[in-house]
Amino acid sequence: MLKRFTALLMTWALVTLPLSAREDKRETDRLDNCGTVLKEILDIPDDIPPDLLNKAECVIIYPSVLKGAFIVGASYGRGAMTCRTGEHFTGPWGAPTMMALEGGSVGFQLGGQATDFVLLVMNPRGAKAILHSKVKLGANASAAAGPKGRDAEAATDATLRAEVLTYSRARGLFAGISLEGSTVRPDNDANERIYNKKVDAEAIVRKGAVAVPPAAQELIGVLNKKSPKNLSDPASLKE
Repeated sequence: MLKRFTALLMTWALVTLPLSAREDKRETDRLDNCGTVLKEILDIPDDIPPDLLNKAECVIIYPSVLKGAFIVGASYGRGAMTCRTGEHFTGPWGAPTMMALEGGSVGFQLGGQATDFVLLVMNPRGAKAILHSKVKLGANASAAAGPKGRDAEAATDATLRAEVLTYSRARGLFAGISLEGSTVRPDNDANERIYNKKVDAEAIVRKGAVAVPPAAQELIGVLNKKSPKNLSDPASLKE
């Protein structure tokens, strides 16, 4: 009986360990992709206006989301969210929390091609809400398609007052897109795989519970280079 039990344990270990390793690699690859996607977008001045990025508290990136999957509710996008550190979001960009995106808006019903999404979180209220729980864009947090390039100058007050500005990139084309009706939420299972311990989104982002992992170095480095100061907060201008 003992031999049989031991054999079962060994079989279980052989099955689960490779699976766990594959899941860990999938999360680190996702963080790598977040950095690559954001760098490519921010290197083009006519995509996300620098003045909007400079006023954002947090950035969420979902690389290669398959929009077609949302039509039948069979899948959802996964990515990462990083925020400026400090009590008032005035410090350097900090360690990311992994995030999930669940669809349902008209914006997703455009076909089956892979699409990158970038969300700018524009105020502390929106950031704190997203870190605490699942947030429905347009209901729990106001959202709008983000203006791009020179369009930012002509953006309406309603757009610029939105808590979340949303963008997409598909087949090389970059544009603001409405994700109203979709939900964003922390993915704490993925956080555990990235940081090798149970840690929630708020502890990662607001309490500095972990260091920036190697897979997120490009993501954080790009943001600290492109937008080192939070220009929406007068306190940051005095630092």
